[in-house]
Amino acid sequence: MIGVILILSSILDYITLAIPFEPLDAQWQISFTGQIVDRGIVPLVGIAFMLVGYWIEASLSSPGKKLSFDLRLPVFILASLMGLIFLLLVPLHLNNLRQAQTDVISQINQNAGEAENRIRTQFEQLNNLSQDPQRLEELNNRIREIDTAINSGQVQGQRLNPEQLQNLNQTKQQLENFRQLAQNPEALEARLNELQTQLGDRKRERENRAKTEAFKQGIRTGLSSLMLAVGYIAIGWLGLKNMGKPPVSNKKAAVR
Repeated sequence: MIGVILILSSILDYITLAIPFEPLDAQWQISFTGQIVDRGIVPLVGIAFMLVGYWIEASLSSPGKKLSFDLRLPVFILASLMGLIFLLLVPLHLNNLRQAQTDVISQINQNAGEAENRIRTQFEQLNNLSQDPQRLEELNNRIREIDTAINSGQVQGQRLNPEQLQNLNQTKQQLENFRQLAQNPEALEARLNELQTQLGDRKRERENRAKTEAFKQGIRTGLSSLMLAVGYIAIGWLGLKNMGKPPVSNKKAAVR
């Protein structure tokens, strides 16, 4: 009875995990495979309970007596099917992880490329600013206007609240940084190289993290699924092979 309950509860659990059912989604397949492999030992324990119960009843029963239940055939067939499923999940899961890793790295490269383009655009803007005295003077005027507003605490006759004052200070700091970089080409070039180096480091770190995570999931879920497949197939194959053989206790009783 315990074995039947464990098997039925596992089947119900698997059905629940499959909702919402999206078999064509690689991420759904990865998540579903990981969860059913994590729970794969439960039906195996249920099958073991059922076979142990049958063996105990067969050992204690008298020769020629028909057992009250004999679910060995469906249990061995179920074990064989479960073993086949877990065996097929190994290459499927590894392939999904490989594809997911490729997608993640592609997204990382795309984001890094966009970030590098933004950095180069800012660099070109600052470089153009350094070569245009009129635009540089406009920047200086804008900084002076912000200074005046901060010192007076008013903008166009309206008093500044603390949040507006903080925003003006931040804007002033950014503009001053732009001016400093625009007036110092060497510092501007050094800053560009620094940002590109940081961007490259973050990109490599994210790529390594994605590869490590895919490797860990592949090893953990792949090996677990393979071991479960071996266990289920061994029970199913050996059980079906020995189905026609009588229990050992009945053999001894017949000799006597």
